[in-house]
Amino acid sequence: MAFPSPPAPAGLLPAGTTTWLITDGKAGDLAPCRGLAEALGVMAEERVVAPRPPFSWIAPRGPADPREPALLPPWPDLAIATGRRAVPALRAVKHRSGGRSFTVFLRDPRIGTRAADLIWVPAHDRLRGANVVVTVMGPHPISPARLAAARAGPDPRLAALPQPRAAVLIGGDSRHGRFSDEDAARLLAGLERLAEGTSLMITASRRTPDALRAALADLARRRGGFFWDGSGENPYLSMLALADAIVATADSANMVTEACAAGVPVLLFEPKNLYARHRPLFEALKSHGPVHAFDGRVEALRPKPLDMTLAIAQAVANAYIGHRDALARHRVR
Repeated sequence: MAFPSPPAPAGLLPAGTTTWLITDGKAGDLAPCRGLAEALGVMAEERVVAPRPPFSWIAPRGPADPREPALLPPWPDLAIATGRRAVPALRAVKHRSGGRSFTVFLRDPRIGTRAADLIWVPAHDRLRGANVVVTVMGPHPISPARLAAARAGPDPRLAALPQPRAAVLIGGDSRHGRFSDEDAARLLAGLERLAEGTSLMITASRRTPDALRAALADLARRRGGFFWDGSGENPYLSMLALADAIVATADSANMVTEACAAGVPVLLFEPKNLYARHRPLFEALKSHGPVHAFDGRVEALRPKPLDMTLAIAQAVANAYIGHRDALARHRVR
């Protein structure tokens, strides 16, 4: 999901800190890296790796593809990565820079704590160590500055809808499970109830089954809501900014955590075959207040925005500055 860039915040890192974001290009991996880079106040260069077999087969273990064109000097001061295929690439940056590059990995790298100088994991993951930062939820690009800008200049297609408004964020099938016909029917029935007193702002994913997508578009048409069909500017950020409530499907952890930053009730629709690794995160978010089970109603209480991106960025900045100072002391000797 690409968003226009607001003015950079006051940097947590020294001016001129060169930064790479290393992923295999998946949107779900780029988003947390971009969110962290923005919170750090750095202009980051995105490096997309595409290792060839057998290097792609054995990742995260094994070496980086020696012919990977994304891994060329000059090496960055800071490298942030996520995704299985990015692990060998991040380790290669550390080695080829002679240890000068400070490396950060988001989520469990599956090869232990030596995969990077600093690792962030969600609290429901088991990895722990002196260099592991643990929070309930991860970094993302839905910052207070972006939301404020979207509220100040909202998408006119959405601003024209009567209040209250609900953003409806629909995912779909993934390698972890599929949306069944029963799931779709439950979701649509709940949205029909919600639409009786709320304007729906609906966006679907490339993963949304075609039949469900068509039913959602029909629901928006019949109820006077909005369904984004892919034409015009992507309204995702405006949807979050203008929402009085957000309905999100539980197949995407990123989508749910981004919704929590908006400071409105997040109504979670859980398909029957919910990915087991997501369940502890969603239970934690329910206990923190912003997330509730979706039953076709809007929760009356308005929670505070829940966003841990800046806390993670501060931990990265502290560790990076310690690394930089250690390099300087070594040079003096």
